[in-house]
Amino acid sequence: MIPLSLLIMSLLLSCGGGILCLLLKRREGDIRLGGSAVGVTAALAGLGAGLTAIGAGQPAVLDAAGPYPFAHFVLRLDPLAGLMIAVISLLSLVAWIYGFAYVREYAGRGVGAMSFFMNAFIASMMLVVVADNAFWFLIFFEMMSLASYFLVIFDQDDEAVGAGFLYFLVAHGGSVLIMAAFFLMANQAGSFDFAAFRAHPLPAPLDSVAFLLAFAGFGAKAGMIPLHIWLPRAHPAAPSHASALMSGVMIKIGVFGIVKVGIDLLAASAGPAMLGWGLLVLAFGAVSSVLGVVYALAEHDIKKLLAYHSVENIGIILLGVGTGMIGMAMHQPVLAVLGLMAGLYHLLNHAVFKGLLFLGAGSVIFRMHSKDMEEMGGLARTMPWTALSFLVGALAISAIPPLNGFVSEWYTYQALFAAALEGTPLVAFAAPIAAVMLALTGALAVMCFVKAYGIMFAGAPRSRKAEEAREAPAAMVAGMTVLAVACVALGLLAPLVAPVMGRIAAATIGAAPVTLAVGATLLPGDAQQATLSTPLIAILLIAMAFLPIGLKAAFAAKRGGDRKVAAPWAAGYLPDHHMPATAGSFAQPIRMFFAPLYTMRRVIAGRWTGIALGFERVVTLARRTEPLADRSVIAPIVGVVDAGGKRLQAIQGGDFRIYCLYIVAALIALLALAV
Repeated sequence: MIPLSLLIMSLLLSCGGGILCLLLKRREGDIRLGGSAVGVTAALAGLGAGLTAIGAGQPAVLDAAGPYPFAHFVLRLDPLAGLMIAVISLLSLVAWIYGFAYVREYAGRGVGAMSFFMNAFIASMMLVVVADNAFWFLIFFEMMSLASYFLVIFDQDDEAVGAGFLYFLVAHGGSVLIMAAFFLMANQAGSFDFAAFRAHPLPAPLDSVAFLLAFAGFGAKAGMIPLHIWLPRAHPAAPSHASALMSGVMIKIGVFGIVKVGIDLLAASAGPAMLGWGLLVLAFGAVSSVLGVVYALAEHDIKKLLAYHSVENIGIILLGVGTGMIGMAMHQPVLAVLGLMAGLYHLLNHAVFKGLLFLGAGSVIFRMHSKDMEEMGGLARTMPWTALSFLVGALAISAIPPLNGFVSEWYTYQALFAAALEGTPLVAFAAPIAAVMLALTGALAVMCFVKAYGIMFAGAPRSRKAEEAREAPAAMVAGMTVLAVACVALGLLAPLVAPVMGRIAAATIGAAPVTLAVGATLLPGDAQQATLSTPLIAILLIAMAFLPIGLKAAFAAKRGGDRKVAAPWAAGYLPDHHMPATAGSFAQPIRMFFAPLYTMRRVIAGRWTGIALGFERVVTLARRTEPLADRSVIAPIVGVVDAGGKRLQAIQGGDFRIYCLYIVAALIALLALAV
């Protein structure tokens, strides 16, 4: 029960920290210090809970009666939930360290409310992944969506409010679909407990209906294409340390839900349908990976660019999950474990390097007060630590060895190769296509981050703000450094990490552990079925090819005083800051090649604008017809409501933060009751 004790301690600290931040709302210095200290402590406790749960042989279960007779309060901390708790805690630990300095940007704008919602957001994510009852899962899922919604709209400008409204609609639409899937399973099981779902399989075709509902609902939360429309708007609108949590962790709750329903709750009832589910997940993963990076290439807003890369990496994770489901359907446990392990490994890696990139972007925005890359340039000279951290994250997300992104994508390739060689004709057709799309994704990702890093940090400054920028505060640099070191460690220590991820995948599937590493050698499956075995030393040697370039650059820097400096040749014109490559010109060939895809995106955006305008027309019509109520038969009802409203005006203070407190009060009460 040690994992559960640590988890409960983390939840209590998060709840206490949130309440403390509200009580000290006028003392922002104390909120920064005390809130960060409590948040770091809660994150360390959560990290301990997750790591001990991963290493434990049996799941830790807490089963209590709860306040409702129809819904037991059940928490189940198994290896998969332990992985998610560890990832959430790691990112929240870094976010609290980073936020100690970053929240100065919001001085006088409700730092206490921001910290409150951060605590509620983190605690609700933890509770979602350990809830083992459908009712409580939905309650905590709603808490997570609401807390993140308030973080998205925190700036209260038009863009933030519009992004929050879109996120609110998509999130709750997904919640309705998830609820429908759970109701189908609860009706068959006669209980809302997940244990009952596992014990009472759904008959066909209800099992496929339930999976499709859950896949669409959780896919909306994950941001997979075409349900991604909220993500490029909501993530940039939130504060940067909240964006790191949303992109690094929250969207993974969607992947967790797909795995939970498709591989855990419906595994006993799937049968032949599992193959179709796996191919569906594989197809959506392949499309999301390519379109995500294609759309990212066209962005000039650095946070929107990173948000679209979240769509891309969710697609890569789904490639591994889909391959694992295909392996289960074909009764090939090695393929099943390998595929799911690749997806989970990339889930962990993406949380680390995407959190790092969002924090790096936040540091630049903290100094520049702009998200537009065209206004940056030359920041590596004035912000060297931020530039180095962002470079590590850019190399990791581009799958450059020996960093962590390379290892998990390598395992994904191996899973797809194995599926192509050992699968049915349909699988043998689909898996190579998915592998080609993954390769295309990798090439475009390299191009995108060459553009992002080059435009932001290399070259000459493109604005006065870029010239005057200086390094981010020490706390922000420390947070980025932790994640940069993690990117390197998760790559170099792959022979140690891969077996752990393999045990998590095997425990989730219910299969025997598979050999994934022998000494310093990484094996995709086992020695007999390996399609390719790569010693880690070979990966390091590939990476060492870049060493001469680095050494040459270092020696060239030392000889810089001896070089003659002259203006570059610019075809007879004096060079100026408009002549270097821009973000738009860099991506122009890709925009031309993929023009139909960008046209499709504009059409979809136009449809959403039409829906928003229709909603505004309904509101306007309602306002125009409101005076008619005085002459209608409902006038007495209107009078009673009006009188009651006037009495309730006593609680109306005109402060947005008070309204937020009213809305979440019931959810916090439920959270306290649950804990």
